[in-house]
Amino acid sequence: MSDTGAAPLLKDLLGPAALAAIAEAGSAASPRFDSAAFLAAASDRIDALSIMERVRHVAAALVPALPADYPAALDILRAMAPRLTGGFQAVAITDYVAQQGQGDFEASLAALADLTRYGTAEFAIRPFLAADTPRTLATMQRWTKNEDEHIRRLASEGCRPRLPWAARVPALKADPTLGAPILEALKADPAIYVRKSVANHLNDIAKDRPDWLLGRLAGWSQDDPATKWIVRHALRTLIKAGDPEALALIGIGHGAEVTVRHFAVDPATVRLGEQIVMTARIASTSTTAQPLVIDYRIHYARAGGRTAAKVFKWKAIDLAAGETAALSIRQTIRDFSTRRHHPGRHRIELIVNGRTMAETTFNLQPA
Repeated sequence: MSDTGAAPLLKDLLGPAALAAIAEAGSAASPRFDSAAFLAAASDRIDALSIMERVRHVAAALVPALPADYPAALDILRAMAPRLTGGFQAVAITDYVAQQGQGDFEASLAALADLTRYGTAEFAIRPFLAADTPRTLATMQRWTKNEDEHIRRLASEGCRPRLPWAARVPALKADPTLGAPILEALKADPAIYVRKSVANHLNDIAKDRPDWLLGRLAGWSQDDPATKWIVRHALRTLIKAGDPEALALIGIGHGAEVTVRHFAVDPATVRLGEQIVMTARIASTSTTAQPLVIDYRIHYARAGGRTAAKVFKWKAIDLAAGETAALSIRQTIRDFSTRRHHPGRHRIELIVNGRTMAETTFNLQPA
């Protein structure tokens, strides 16, 4: 971390202090843990590595520190896990299982179920899924009945087709619906931690198999509030795209009986790092109340006169007959690793229940 007070880099969560914490946890867990060997291996050339590269590097550094006897090493890891102080520290020890445990399937998956309570094992289970998809999914299916919400979440999160930062599993890429029995078992889970994973898993599937997803969710009763929550969040990509079937599944008609009396952006010209404020007034022309899902789509200027569009959530409201809703939202125009801005005209569409109802523009000046 610099002297300027800037936030630490993500990779620094597995920096010198974290390595020392892992070494201390190992020494406290067992006299058979060689902390000096671990620190020497873990510290070697770690500076240039990203966070997930550091996870793998730290896991490899555990090899000279732990007994060669794999079951004995797992016992030490189990004793270490509660002593660790940060999520990525525990993720690193789960990766040891991924790297060293392919020859002992049952013991390795049992260890991941134990360790996921301290730092998610969602990344570490991917090599087992790739090596033997049916067998691993069968074990994960049994996890859906576990009383521990961390283990139930691992059942869903570990087999997400598009799990961020994780290695892709060929079988899941070929058929992203393979985890469907797991999702069925968890569709009314009482834990929000699990429900978020189920919704994210389903949203992954929406990007590759939207028709399958819509058909499956259409068959789910939404009488249970937990299932209703999952359905709404699982459909977010399709709702943003204005898909009529997705909107219907959350009780929203495609389009609405409204008039947009005002839609504007201020200021009309900004520089990178500055904010825009979008305001809208939407008036009902219906004789009954109606639910509205209000989004906006920014068409970002790109080099060569091209544009790239992204939809953002604004608000979901119930608009009474004859009522007018006044809305306002701010957005800072700044670069991200996934989105770089270019000077030029940016068009914004106001989307109500999946249909574009109005548009406006702003200009981004060169830096």
